[in-house]
Amino acid sequence: MKSTQYFLLILGNQLEYILTGITSVNGKKVLHMDRNPYYGGESASITPLEDLYKRFKIPGAPPATMGRGRDWNVDLIPKFLMANGQVVKMLLFTKVTRKIYKVPSTEAEALASSLMGLFRKRRFRKFLIYVADFDEKDPRTFEGIDPKKTSMQEVCKKFDSGQDVIDFTGHALALYRTDDYLDQPCCETINRIKLYSESLARYGKTTSLVYMGLQF
Repeated sequence: MKSTQYFLLILGNQLEYILTGITSVNGKKVLHMDRNPYYGGESASITPLEDLYKRFKIPGAPPATMGRGRDWNVDLIPKFLMANGQVVKMLLFTKVTRKIYKVPSTEAEALASSLMGLFRKRRFRKFLIYVADFDEKDPRTFEGIDPKKTSMQEVCKKFDSGQDVIDFTGHALALYRTDDYLDQPCCETINRIKLYSESLARYGKTTSLVYMGLQF
């Protein structure tokens, strides 16, 4: 193989493609590599179906009843549901919206939420104010908490958070999949909740910009 010098080596094929394009347009030589045989990384759409079986190490081949493998295009992350599509109509018909609640992420929302009783609302509001004021570079905002040593469980106890509040704080605001964070230093969790609240405040309706993936 001929020896070649590159200005930049990029690993991964999600948003890294933007950096590849910018660099190459400016006349730089770029080597772009990825461990997957498909585009999109963790947000890819896998096709054919046989490749999905390989990714998740499912033994054997897809059954014939599933049709042609190339007719399948399976998203690894959720995508938009069309507002007037059949899936949304089905959800409305089953009245599932009665079980959907808005997770409070600001002081005003905490006081208005139906998820908590009056006294718990006030305690949760106090916690959100603490999160909003928290700055890991300013010890004056710690209020007796050591963000590098105090566990999140201890923080919840300090603010007298009930289990229901702990659950939606950790999973809906901090976006953790497990409860392991409760036994870890609280700094990361507080910053995650702070990021969620600030992201919601920035655009008003959502905390996220949706990445639709790369199409080729």
